[in-house]
Amino acid sequence: MTDARDIYQFHPEQYDALVRAEDKDGNLLRAIRGIVRLAGADVVELGAGTGRVTALLAPAVGTIRAFDIAAPMVEVARRNLDRLTLGPGGVRNWDIGIADNACLPVPNESADIVIAAWTYGHQTIWNADSWQTPIEAAIGEMIRALRPRGAAIVVETLGTGHTTPFAPPVELERYYALLTEQFHFERTWIRTDYEFPSLAEGERLLRFFFGEEMAMRFASAGSCVLPECTGVWWWRK
Repeated sequence: MTDARDIYQFHPEQYDALVRAEDKDGNLLRAIRGIVRLAGADVVELGAGTGRVTALLAPAVGTIRAFDIAAPMVEVARRNLDRLTLGPGGVRNWDIGIADNACLPVPNESADIVIAAWTYGHQTIWNADSWQTPIEAAIGEMIRALRPRGAAIVVETLGTGHTTPFAPPVELERYYALLTEQFHFERTWIRTDYEFPSLAEGERLLRFFFGEEMAMRFASAGSCVLPECTGVWWWRK
């Protein structure tokens, strides 16, 4: 399995093809709507990647400012988001730039919602001995950017290839405990199943990101759908 940092720097288009296949039933947007009111909201997004969540939220909110530390990912995100602007009803309420999760270029109390999807968990691998420091700093930035009564939302995996939440590796378990025990986030979970256009394409993309074992399990199942459990954590200021 390729290191995610290399993927984000050198293979953003392949990553984009993978994540476009996720959440076939649109459960993530419904879950977010169940937590916060989106209409008219000013949103800040951390770790935006290739803009999947940005594009999901932009038509529903007032404004969205999205950031990612990997310039190649931001380039792909900008191209994806540019498609939202096409036509007379185009959405032009978004902006995307380069920034570290722990240092956001936004004013204090300038957002009603701050969201970080599938981004903090990488720190538990990249900084195995000191992961807590960058995650705490990023959560601090979420809180700083929120207006009173605003909401911080964190989205992370609870099991690729599983139909119910799967016990995470110990490093992710500690991170998830940090969210609930130290920062007092509430949590729910949803299904965000992948649906690929073909078995061959699914196998290719899964091998690229998750490795040989996941690709072979998918191929042997004989379905273009791969179950995925996703956790959604939230906190109100």
